[in-house]
Amino acid sequence: MRIVLLLVVTLGIGFTIYILIDKSPEDYAVEAVDMFYAYEQDGAFSDSWAMFHPLMKEKFDKGHYLQDRAHVFMNHFGVTTFTYTLDEAVEMKNWKLEEGAEPIDLVYKVTVTQEYKGKYGRFRIVQDVYVTLVEEEWKVLWDYNK
Repeated sequence: MRIVLLLVVTLGIGFTIYILIDKSPEDYAVEAVDMFYAYEQDGAFSDSWAMFHPLMKEKFDKGHYLQDRAHVFMNHFGVTTFTYTLDEAVEMKNWKLEEGAEPIDLVYKVTVTQEYKGKYGRFRIVQDVYVTLVEEEWKVLWDYNK
């Protein structure tokens, strides 16, 4: 009887740990977007660029991206950093980066709100960001549909 009780308690603890630790794909998607914008917030644009999906890397040469992000946000907007909030991830199937592109079977949409305080006052940028798994790594995409 003691062995059965010990087995039940052990299984109960194991199940509880599994439930508390196991994350959904939506959780991982939000974590990936959070990491991307944490890099952007710190000015670590090389690290954020590395998180781009291969289709995004076709749109931005790494050097060009690094210069543009720093130039536009730091120089033009007169800001040194920003805060951001993330909405929950929403699963989407057969999503396209832009018209005519091959669909991506499964992506997760996360709405990001960035808040800036700069020489032009306070302003927000709200953007839907998409993430998908590519070779077991979460990759970031932006929407270029018209």
